[in-house]
Amino acid sequence: MTPKSSFIQEAQARGFIFQATDLKSLDERMAKGSISGYIGFDPTADSLHVGSLVQLMLLRLLQKHGHQPVALVGGGTAQIGDPSFREEARSLMNQGTIDRNLDGIVQNIHQILQFGSGENKTITVDNAEWLKKLSYIDLLRDVGIHFSVNRMLSFDSVKTRLEREQGLSFLEFNYSILQSYDFRELNRRYGTVLQMGGSDQWGNIVSGVELVRRMEGKQVFGLTAPLLTTSSGAKMGKTAKGAIWLNKEKCSVFDFWQFWRNTEDQDVGRFLKLFTDLSIQECERLAALQGAEINEAKKMLATEVTAICHGRSEAEAAQKAARDIFEQGKLAQDGLPEIVLPTEMLQQGVPVFRLFVLGKLVNSNAEARRLIRGGGARINDEKISDEGQIITDDALCDGVIKLSSGRKNHILIRCR
Repeated sequence: MTPKSSFIQEAQARGFIFQATDLKSLDERMAKGSISGYIGFDPTADSLHVGSLVQLMLLRLLQKHGHQPVALVGGGTAQIGDPSFREEARSLMNQGTIDRNLDGIVQNIHQILQFGSGENKTITVDNAEWLKKLSYIDLLRDVGIHFSVNRMLSFDSVKTRLEREQGLSFLEFNYSILQSYDFRELNRRYGTVLQMGGSDQWGNIVSGVELVRRMEGKQVFGLTAPLLTTSSGAKMGKTAKGAIWLNKEKCSVFDFWQFWRNTEDQDVGRFLKLFTDLSIQECERLAALQGAEINEAKKMLATEVTAICHGRSEAEAAQKAARDIFEQGKLAQDGLPEIVLPTEMLQQGVPVFRLFVLGKLVNSNAEARRLIRGGGARINDEKISDEGQIITDDALCDGVIKLSSGRKNHILIRCR
């Protein structure tokens, strides 16, 4: 099929489309004029991470082509928790935690999508607005009648949980019904006709499409993006140090930039298309670079993604800090993550291996000792060979001590 709408054309070319309920009809609908499409984000933490960036970029692309993005935050569904492809049930959160998490992910959404005025301005809405008002009897009678338990049991996301020891609670089993109800409610309130999400949401999305058809007599659409892994099979957004968060208080801008700079060679072209606003032609040109030149493409990827998520000035500062560290060998401070230690601690002296643990560059004293013995530990760009060396405030340089684990992991120690 040759798409008629500019959104479907570019979404296909960039690799965003994995499944769709009726792509031909959706394409025809979008070619005729602006539509409203949504993606849901449950507040399971106080920040989204890189694993959610595909969905945010999909909404960004929708907005670019003149359509209205709706970011649905799940203040209501968070009280149940999405069981899709999880090994066990999520811990239930209290309302205070949910509210804090909502504030964090709304901030992430504002970082990436355009708000303000205009027909295609972003709408952010919390499904607690309607889910908390639902009567259980009314839900069973008006909505539950449209759901087949047999069909729900056939969804891969449900089957994988039923095959495990813990099984699936009745509370979690209701999640699909509530997510489907969200689509119907958004269709009524905002005329939303498209639900998008990761491929793990396919069963829930199809249920929502069917519910709107049955209850409203309207054709609506579902579309999923692929769940990403790196070429080496690692889950997208996960590193040995943990998740790569979009909130810079949880992941510094420098660490965020460095994560993208460390992209595997085989992933550069794919990630440029998915996570930047660069033209497809420019993405393909950069991906075709060979040898040492591919590093320039990685730097471009890192800077462009960071600019979208944190702003151009922060991205360029992180790039400069990395250049100073790796290419010029300076004790760069701008953009590096920091921790603060009590002044008294350094005045008394700290064993060097312990300093690396306090700086969270390693997880244990034993790991720190192995790092030093292996020649991978440096302080202020000088290699450390004595794992028993005592570090005092004499090591402060311009008010900081720079710790390095290998060539790519760095942190600054400040005293207060």
